[in-house]
Formats: sequence, structure tokens, C-alpha cells
Amino acid sequence: MNSREIIARRIAKEFNDGEVVNLGFGMPTLAANYIPNGINVILQTENGGLRFGGAPKKGEQNPDLGNAGGEPITMLAGGSAFDLAFSFCIIRGGHVDTTVLGALEVDQNGNISNWKIPGKFVPGMGGGMDLLVGAKKVVAALNHTDKEGNSKILKSCTLPLSAAGVVKRIITDKAVFDVKESGLELIEIAPGLSAKDIQNMTEASFTISEAVQEMQIG
Repeated sequence: MNSREIIARRIAKEFNDGEVVNLGFGMPTLAANYIPNGINVILQTENGGLRFGGAPKKGEQNPDLGNAGGEPITMLAGGSAFDLAFSFCIIRGGHVDTTVLGALEVDQNGNISNWKIPGKFVPGMGGGMDLLVGAKKVVAALNHTDKEGNSKILKSCTLPLSAAGVVKRIITDKAVFDVKESGLELIEIAPGLSAKDIQNMTEASFTISEAVQEMQIG
């Protein structure tokens, strides 16, 4: 199981029955394939879709229907597609319970950087800024370290921020943190790792929950 699948599977366990959930492009959209049986959430995509499921089987894709990353989706009974303006009425109106967004960096104060890629031209942060301030709960999903092994969970973000102090939970391939007023709290650790391992690979300061448990990715 690679890091993307680990993160996607853990994201899928984040949702509560009946929630409206927005999945950002990248690893978050993969979570639609792993939502547990019995958990019924209304998935929303910022490009204009409501109530969809996982990826369709090969050959059954509808080219007119896709998620935030342009990947094909399966519409469920009662689902709908609509224009971007209406989609952002949902987001800006505070109707999204949880949004899960990818990130380049997050820090111990709940700040998130997820749009400015060093050395690359990007037109802007897009709908991320609306989701970060419009959703009731913001979850950041990212690899714990970069390709060189440097922590992406920082004391303070170094890249331009997308929003400040909005992240409530951080999910990586190695751990899960809650963001509290006092800072980060480690609540889950990936199988085969220890709290000491997480400390060694994390720049940010954090406390360890008395109820810390193994990360559930099955």
C-alpha cells in the first residue's frame, strides 16, 4: 500500500453519517473509493457536483462528469451536476460540513500552504481559499515528509499561506494530529511506527494524546 492509498483510506474514516463533504483534488478525491459501508455522506465537488460515489468501472465513465481533479465519478441516486457559481453558493454559504484538501505544508498553528509550488507558475489558489474559510471543518492531507525526507509538518509555514489558523486535523501517511489552541496533539500513529519515530520526522512541536492509537487504514 503506497502513501497515497494510506492517506486516502484514513481520510475515508473521517466522515460522519449525513455530512456534506468536499474532497479537494489529489489524494482527497481518492477517499471516495474507501468510504466505509453504512456511512452515507453527500460528496460535493467544487467544479459542480453533489452526491457522487467512487470511480466508475473502466468503460463506464461519463466524460461530462468529473471530480475536482477532472477524474471520472459515479453519480448516485439523487445526485446532480450544476455550474460553478451554484457550487460556490454551497461553499460560501457554509453548507459544507467537512473539506479535505491536499497541502504542501501545514504548521502547528493550523496554517496551511497548498497553492504556491516553488519554481512553478500557478495562476492562483483557486477555490481552496473559499473552502478553507467556508467549511465547518478543515482537514489537511499530505505526505509527512518531502522526497528528501524533510518534514512538511512545520513550526511555521514557509510558503505563502492559503489560509491562517483554519486546519482542525492533519492526516499524513505516518500519523494523524489534531490542531488545538495549545498546538498539535498526536492522536494516531501508522502501523510499525512509534511516537519517537514521529518526533524524529516532524519539525513541529506536538503533545501525545493519552488515548493515542494505531492509525486505522484497513
